[in-house]
Amino acid sequence: FSFNSGWLVTVRMSIAGLLLLLSVSIKSGPAYTIAIWKNKRDAMKLILFAIIGLLGVQYSYFAAIQYGNAATGTILQYMGPIFITVYVALRRRQLPSLVQLASVFLALFGAFLLVTDGDLHSFAISPLAVFWGLISAVTVAFYSLYPNELLQKYGAATISGWGMLIGGIGMGFIHPPWHFTGHNTFSSWMLAGFVVLFGTLIAFYIYIASLKYISASEASVLACGEPLSATLIAVSCLHVHIGFFALLGG
Repeated sequence: FSFNSGWLVTVRMSIAGLLLLLSVSIKSGPAYTIAIWKNKRDAMKLILFAIIGLLGVQYSYFAAIQYGNAATGTILQYMGPIFITVYVALRRRQLPSLVQLASVFLALFGAFLLVTDGDLHSFAISPLAVFWGLISAVTVAFYSLYPNELLQKYGAATISGWGMLIGGIGMGFIHPPWHFTGHNTFSSWMLAGFVVLFGTLIAFYIYIASLKYISASEASVLACGEPLSATLIAVSCLHVHIGFFALLGG
């Protein structure tokens, strides 16, 4: 439907952020929702998390899809654990275990097959898609590691709500929501609403609800099933062609 990735990020983050903050205010009260802004240090960390983490993840992911496709964009984004492994090893000044190193190697080899489809002389997808996909992976690592202290103090819904709203406002200066590009049809707006509600808001709450029953590490591992589902949907519903070696890489 020819949506501009920047416009979609603006709308997605802004609306989802407002809905999350509204739900927090209804449940815990307005004072709890705005408490973080009374602490200058935490407020600055929130802004940094919103711009580099949330906005960086959202924009780079959709840019990777725009220049490539949903399957490859999602799989490249989920190389984020590689960067997390490297960061933790440097932080602890301790080499990863053999299992971790093997996992990193398999992920890198899989990404190589994904972007080349087994052909050493050409990329199977646009170099821009690879670039934005790797940026997305780096921002996923930042998004996962940076806000731990804020999440403990203010809760995941509050931090994510403010982060999405700030990121959406920031992107709005570049891609204002009223500068719509694409097919102005009922079906296109329904799809945009699906991205906001199901792809952002509901998915977030389902993930948070799972933390009541399983650990965060288990939840994040289960969430890595997204590349598989994205590939299956892209091939079966969007008729995206995935070569044998690219599929094996994924």
